[in-house]
Amino acid sequence: MLPFTSKPSSGDYDNSKARRTQSCWRLWRRLSRLQRKVVTAILLISALGGFIVFRHFVPDESKSGLDSDAFARNAAGRNKGWLGLGGGQEGHDPVNDDFNPGVGGDEMGVAGDEIEQDKSLKGRPGKRGPPKLLGGKPIGFQDTENVDPLEGNQPIGEEDTENADKEKGVPHPGIELPPGVVKEGEADEKEVVLPLPDNEKDKDNHGDSDPQSLYGAKNERQRAVVDAFKHAWKGYKAHAWGHDELKPISKKWSEWFTLSLTMVDSLDTMVIMGLTDEFQEARDHIAQMSVTPNKDVNLFETTIRVLGAFLSTYHLTGDEMFLQKAVTLGDSLLNCFQSRTAVPFSDVNLQTGNAHAPRWGPDSSVSEVSTIQLEFRDLSFTTGDPKYKEAVDKVMMHLHNLPKKEGLVPIFINANSGQFRPNSILTLGARADSYYEYLLKQWLQTSKSEKRFHDDYIEAVEGIKKKLLGQSEPNKLTFIGELHRDTFSPKMDELACFFPGTLALGHHNGLPDSHLELAQEVAHTCFQMYAQMPTFLAPEITYFNTLPGMKEDLNIKPADAHNLLRPETLESFFYLYRITGQNFYREWAWKIFQGFEKYTKIPGGGYSSISNVKNPDNVNMRDKMESFFLGETLKYLFLIFSDDPNLISLDKYVFNTEAHPLPVRDGQGHQVQ
Repeated sequence: MLPFTSKPSSGDYDNSKARRTQSCWRLWRRLSRLQRKVVTAILLISALGGFIVFRHFVPDESKSGLDSDAFARNAAGRNKGWLGLGGGQEGHDPVNDDFNPGVGGDEMGVAGDEIEQDKSLKGRPGKRGPPKLLGGKPIGFQDTENVDPLEGNQPIGEEDTENADKEKGVPHPGIELPPGVVKEGEADEKEVVLPLPDNEKDKDNHGDSDPQSLYGAKNERQRAVVDAFKHAWKGYKAHAWGHDELKPISKKWSEWFTLSLTMVDSLDTMVIMGLTDEFQEARDHIAQMSVTPNKDVNLFETTIRVLGAFLSTYHLTGDEMFLQKAVTLGDSLLNCFQSRTAVPFSDVNLQTGNAHAPRWGPDSSVSEVSTIQLEFRDLSFTTGDPKYKEAVDKVMMHLHNLPKKEGLVPIFINANSGQFRPNSILTLGARADSYYEYLLKQWLQTSKSEKRFHDDYIEAVEGIKKKLLGQSEPNKLTFIGELHRDTFSPKMDELACFFPGTLALGHHNGLPDSHLELAQEVAHTCFQMYAQMPTFLAPEITYFNTLPGMKEDLNIKPADAHNLLRPETLESFFYLYRITGQNFYREWAWKIFQGFEKYTKIPGGGYSSISNVKNPDNVNMRDKMESFFLGETLKYLFLIFSDDPNLISLDKYVFNTEAHPLPVRDGQGHQVQ
């Protein structure tokens, strides 16, 4: 029997192996309900994907932020190489080539073409409300200890700095997220009018807009420095508001003491520059900020940066809020003075009052325990409460009575024993530098009425001449080295470049002419530490060649080639220009400023320390803007270019080591008029 087969009634039957054609509707009807849903989902996803691809390849030009002119400018920059420079080649000025001085804006002096241009921000922050922080909710004034450490903002303390110096820089910026605007809370909205110095009381003050005011920019170079400050402030406000420091490349923040360090350190700089709007928004934030967070802080750093800034700003503005903050902070810091000796502990929890030695060892740095005196003494002079001055005077009397080598002090001291660490290094660099600075300045702070400071300072200067001075080959540059036991090392920190300014200030107050002569010699060496680098920026540490027949004076080791935006050389140029009137100190300062603009400025806001001053084609950004760049470096630059010696007169103010001016007093503690 033949098998039964079905056959369509039409005569078009096709029994070949080719796929039979059927209508889409018949195929659809043959699918199960589940199969129909799957096919529908696939079709919808495909349609959506096609739409996205179409939008990617055909952008809406009306919303594009890149016009043809901007594209041409970017292409031209790339064609010129990194930074748009030919820097470093023989016969080229690494600073002046292609540099347009005195002009602001993000296209000038940027850190390099490898760093993306900052995208335009949505929701520009209002003048009052601090901007919302990137990547998370705004941090409350007393809630910083609850920040998630996984947000990419690990606290950085003093114990981390040595390792941080060795870290590689950040070659590319992070992705920028648009900041929002924090809702205005219960912040004190008191409008603060910056007062004038005593000799300007009858004149109005609107910074740069009023030529009659002592404050504010008066010439093109000062305006260029103010533009630099505004650029740094722009980055801090957008990405680190209320936090300690800005990471300008990744556009994040880092926390150290949770005391809004950059903002506070910048207060008196804004006063002097006449930046009333920026000052007011900072003042509004600080009015609501706790200065006693549950956080361990370093006595020295908190004193010079925060306490010094509060006191200085109070003296310049008369705003009682800053004095109240200074008193609260000073009372918390006094807990450090509970050691068994007169030497204070280095660290303290501002909320609990628990004080202790540094985490890295039992000893404190001598500079740290001897560079808190100007601030605590001024707090007593201002409030009438002697407890602050008494605490720090005991420290200095103790140090005065300890044995020294030709007036020179080792770099470490133990708070429990009260003794110097045996065989410590003798240096004018890190951990000892500002001890010598504050000997002179305490003598000046009370109008030369405390003779022991004068005597200790004179002895120290003579010891420096005998033990620490050297000359390089072949150009006989006078430098300040170090003594390791009895062995001289031709190593000089950029930090030691504060010393010419201190010597000049002493000469201004009647000390020998030889002090000014030495100041000028060492200042010239400090300038060469900048000028002999292709970036015109000095390394953190320089070794000097001292053997006959050497061809180069300077020897820079790779690990020492970083630049942290430090102010010490500019500080000395400021004093030397004010005291001698020699204009080349201004010109030297201007060239250094141009180096900062050309190699450390970040598009969109902020400046970054760099890892390699020897390679202008790749300075290797470190993604960190120190608070002292705004508090010291830019302040000294602004003052150098001032034509008026009454702007923070050296006869009426003494600068603390963080460049915060404090008033000179008479022998009874009254402010000198």
